[in-house]
Order: sequence, then structure tokens, then C-alpha cells
Amino acid sequence: MFAWLTSEQGLMALLAQNWVLGTCIIAAIVFIETGLVVMPFLPGDSLLFAAGAFLGLAGIDPLVSLAAITAAAIAGDALNYAIASSRWGQKLAHSRWVKPDHLERARDYFARYGAMTITVARFVPIVRTLAPFVAGLSQMPRRTFFVYNVVGAILWCGSMLLAGYWLGSIAWVRANLHWVSVIIIGLSLIPVALQWLQIRRARRVSQA
Repeated sequence: MFAWLTSEQGLMALLAQNWVLGTCIIAAIVFIETGLVVMPFLPGDSLLFAAGAFLGLAGIDPLVSLAAITAAAIAGDALNYAIASSRWGQKLAHSRWVKPDHLERARDYFARYGAMTITVARFVPIVRTLAPFVAGLSQMPRRTFFVYNVVGAILWCGSMLLAGYWLGSIAWVRANLHWVSVIIIGLSLIPVALQWLQIRRARRVSQA
């Protein structure tokens, strides 16, 4: 049941029956993915794109869905940050639920982009979930985190959902929605792959 709900096919079927309920479930998935550091595997980009495409096909105004999902993304990052800032943050960071290489990848982004990582990471799977957690661990000022959190959520949700909404009017996209979603996931993984290659190359140099 969970796998069906988190798939494009399942959510599209649900949106077709009740777009309000479908929007709530998508918002819940986004909230869990961004709010719980142990759930980085949940889909984000593909669901937002597919949902936008369906709303476009059905002729439903996307603004209500966009507002709800954006609010969920903001709340999710805020929860993640709060957990990491609490006394449980360090314990969770060293638990078996959080992979050290995921944390290292997020820290590398902070080393490169600073606080802007909170915004940039929205577009990078896995790092999207780890970035607010690392921000909380490092005690990033709340006001700074809040600004980048809100900006990132608006840009991420807006670009993914509205891109799907616009492309949903194209016949080829409608007929190949699944493959278009796969392509989007692939493109979003490119920064992760490049970062991994850089880390691996740096380790080889240090060991030489």
C-alpha cells in the first residue's frame, strides 16, 4: 500500500478520484522526506512533477496544491533542523539509521556553498534530507536557516510542480509521463554523482 501511494501511478489514480486528498498525501510525503533524516529514500522530484502534470491534464488550478506542498516542505526542514539542534541530534547522527557517507556528502555541500546549501540541496536527492539536519547539528542561526529554508522550498516546489503542470499539456509527455519522471530523477542525481566522484578522487589523492 505504501509503495503504491509513493509511486507516480498510485498518486495519479488518487488525484483522479480526489485531488484534495491526493495533494494532502503528496504534502505528507514531502514533509516526511524533508523532516525525518532517516527517510531520504522517499521520492520528491518525480512526485511533484507527476502531480503537476496531472493537475495540468485535469485543468485544476495548481496554486492550492503548490501552497500546501510548499508549506509541508518548509515545515519538514524546520522539524529536521529542530531535531538535530536538540540533545537527540548527536545521538541520531551516530546511530545506525543515518549513513556516515550521507552526512559527509551534506557537509561537503556546506563547505562549498555555506548557508545557501539549505536552498541548493532542495534539488539534490538525499542531500535534501541531510542538509537541514547538518545545519541543526552545526547550530546554524535560526533566522538564517529560516530564510534559506523558505526560499528553497518555494523554488523547489514551484519549479517541479509548475514544470509538470506546463509539460502536462504536451501530448508526448502525457503519453510518457513515467519516463519523463525517470529522466527528471536522473538529472537530479547528476550533482550527487559528481560530488561522489570528487570525494573519491580526493581520497585517492590523500592516500597516494
